[in-house]
Amino acid sequence: MSAASGARTGSGVHTQVAALLDRAAERYRDTTAGEHLTDVRARLSAPLRVAIAGKVKAGKSTLLNALVGEQLAPTDAGECTRIVTWYQDGLTYRVTVQPHDGPSAQVPFRREDGHLDIRLGEHRPEDLERMVVEWPSATLRAMTLIDTPGIASLSSDVSARTTAFLAPEDRPAEADAVCYLMRHLHATDVRFLEGFHDDEAASATPMNAIAVLSRADEIGVGRIDAMQTVQRIAARYRRDRQVRSLCQTVLPVAGLLAEAGTTLRQDEHEAITRLAALDRQRSNDLLLSADRFVAPGDDLGLDEGVRRELLDRLGLFGVRLGIALVRAGSVRSATELAGAYVQHSGISELRAALTTQFRDRAELLKARTGLTALEQVLRQHPTSAAEDLAAEAERIRASTHEFVEARLLNALRAGNLPLPDTDVEEAERLLGGQGSAPAARLDLPAGSPAEQFVQAASAAVQRWQRRAEHPLSSPDATEAARQVVRSCEGILADLTQAPSGSPPTGR
Repeated sequence: MSAASGARTGSGVHTQVAALLDRAAERYRDTTAGEHLTDVRARLSAPLRVAIAGKVKAGKSTLLNALVGEQLAPTDAGECTRIVTWYQDGLTYRVTVQPHDGPSAQVPFRREDGHLDIRLGEHRPEDLERMVVEWPSATLRAMTLIDTPGIASLSSDVSARTTAFLAPEDRPAEADAVCYLMRHLHATDVRFLEGFHDDEAASATPMNAIAVLSRADEIGVGRIDAMQTVQRIAARYRRDRQVRSLCQTVLPVAGLLAEAGTTLRQDEHEAITRLAALDRQRSNDLLLSADRFVAPGDDLGLDEGVRRELLDRLGLFGVRLGIALVRAGSVRSATELAGAYVQHSGISELRAALTTQFRDRAELLKARTGLTALEQVLRQHPTSAAEDLAAEAERIRASTHEFVEARLLNALRAGNLPLPDTDVEEAERLLGGQGSAPAARLDLPAGSPAEQFVQAASAAVQRWQRRAEHPLSSPDATEAARQVVRSCEGILADLTQAPSGSPPTGR
């Protein structure tokens, strides 16, 4: 496999780092460092770890539920929301807590009204390092999701718990990537995203972060066109140089609507249908505000309790949207309404981004974490017997095209290279900034004929080779163009080595 091909799959560097960690664990055998390296090596074979982070009330747990398709994470302000909680695939259903000191222990739980009710018993949240929820799930089979307490909390201990987990000072972060939720980009958000980047790993590249404008319907004040408004805001953020240097992309998601779409009940569809049958003026008055919608008095065919529960589940935007869809004849069943909610929520676009930006390059992200962990061990526990390990780690950093691409992407997004905007946009795409699959890199529909991919890759090689050879290009621009050529050559090599007529595939 070519170096550029490895940049797209991550398998080349993943194999190198795995072998290096095996050697290191053997050198440090029978020491705490050796045990740590063994754990890090095992992590390379585990699902990618994606943390969901953000301020208090950003909608983290709601978004996690929407991604999994079940109401697992508690969304109230209970004691469980103060604990870093791992949701991972399991053969059976189990909840375990891990204290800072002492052995782990299983705790009881039950499903109540569709929600997961966990009983901590004698365990205090501040004494727990983490809680692990094992749940059979196709989503969790692909990636472990980690729900974190809110940053910028009124409780400094709660905020510190999340910061220590996601941006520890003395070790690599336990999460390979982060999905960061925000309402608008504030200084707190910038500081967090900067802290999550580890400068020693690929020069603080934003490759391991996606930003989400959460509770997007509320940003749009719950209007029917709320998502279109927030999509324009997200597009502005995606063009902002500071934001581009901190994360892969910015996407709007109405988490409450997404969660409702994946867990909608028949009785909720029936309630929306009843509201849609009301006189338009009467329903418009009712939907002017959340307070008016749940006010006691005329039950409008739905008593106050039902309306309040509907508001909690869908939000005012979801209620308005559901009524509009039913009246337009766009949905006629609970299944169709659920699908429409998912479609309008933005969760499908987030899932696609998690796939192209995280899951498709999972081996690269995990190798990046493993290499950083090894380098920290070598610094903290220096020994002459491990000098060759440090040299090999440095070689991987400097010469492996995966990391070269990541560094170049970061430089492009930070505006540190003298290239025209159109060249920057194309270079980012060819380097995998919009996804590692050939279709994303070459800006072609995934189902295009194989020969069309070959033609596009060949044209890109020639185009960037001319840029690299241009006599007026600066040394930095020339080197950047050469690396883009190398990536294009890797794409072309993969395409030409594939069986005749086979369509290009993702990682």
